[in-house]
Amino acid sequence: MRERIKQYIDEIHGMVFDAQMRESDYIELFRARYLGKKGLINALFEQFKTLPSDEKKEVGRMLNELKNEAQNKIEELRAMVETQHDAPHDLDLTLPTTFSEIGSRHVLSVVMNEIIEIFSRIGFTVAESVEIEDDWHLFSALNFPVDHPARDMQDTFFVEKTEGRQEVALRTHTSSVQVRVMENNKPPIRIIAPGRVFRNEAISARAHCIFHQVEALYVDKKVSFADLKQTLIYFAKEMFGSETQIRLRPSYFPFTEPSAEMDISCNICGGKGCNICKGTGWLEILGCGMVDPNVLESCGIDSKEYSGFALGMGVERMAMLKYQVKDLRLYFENDIRFLKQFDAVL
Repeated sequence: MRERIKQYIDEIHGMVFDAQMRESDYIELFRARYLGKKGLINALFEQFKTLPSDEKKEVGRMLNELKNEAQNKIEELRAMVETQHDAPHDLDLTLPTTFSEIGSRHVLSVVMNEIIEIFSRIGFTVAESVEIEDDWHLFSALNFPVDHPARDMQDTFFVEKTEGRQEVALRTHTSSVQVRVMENNKPPIRIIAPGRVFRNEAISARAHCIFHQVEALYVDKKVSFADLKQTLIYFAKEMFGSETQIRLRPSYFPFTEPSAEMDISCNICGGKGCNICKGTGWLEILGCGMVDPNVLESCGIDSKEYSGFALGMGVERMAMLKYQVKDLRLYFENDIRFLKQFDAVL
């Protein structure tokens, strides 16, 4: 027992305080080890009771010395901690501050959210669906003829193309979301379908195999082309400014009849003509039209009772016009030099 007491005293004398001990509550661990109810010194006092009477005097003196050493060491360590807290820090407040880099949303996310916000103000809700679709929802239900070029390998990434079975492909437009909504909901329907789409195209400054769309669909009784036109005017002015003008040109889409392309007055030159609008004063931004009755019937909606309009736009195209981005590939390269240009708008 005497040897163990001497060992503990030597251990206590050899304790060296450092910053790491302070951070890990070392003082409390030290106190619990030696002076706690289940500590080493209490255990020695329990053994002390079993010693012969002639040994108790010397061993008792050694135990008291050990206890005092432990208590003194604790006081010493606490005093050193206080000194450390009160000591002046070696910090030069005149040095320049280093700020951490803060991330921000991608410009495409910003533009897509802005489009969603504009349509949400007039009652449109967001609808989403899968990116891998079957032929019915991608083409057949949308009135695409069997020989339509969009079904060809040059335009579509087919995942599964088997004779006698429905073809499965990466969706080429978010119109498939409109089909699924119409199949599973009764009018009135007023939704926007934002999302990523895929087309088998050569990547260039003005085209990519991956891009993003936002489509809108409104189906109800007595919906007319006038409702579509007023919606388009509202969107254009909210997106590009109150002075923006629109024009509609006849076009063709399998799923709308009549169909139109919408142009806006160039927001760069104010409609006077520049290199962005190629001197015309107008910029094409989206396609639209009245939902073809065949599409309504394919989705189980009575085309004699209901009508509707649909429109669709490319998010990359919107961002290019809004922020004058000339190369579509920049959106996908994650070049920090390009992305940092939009910190102010994010």
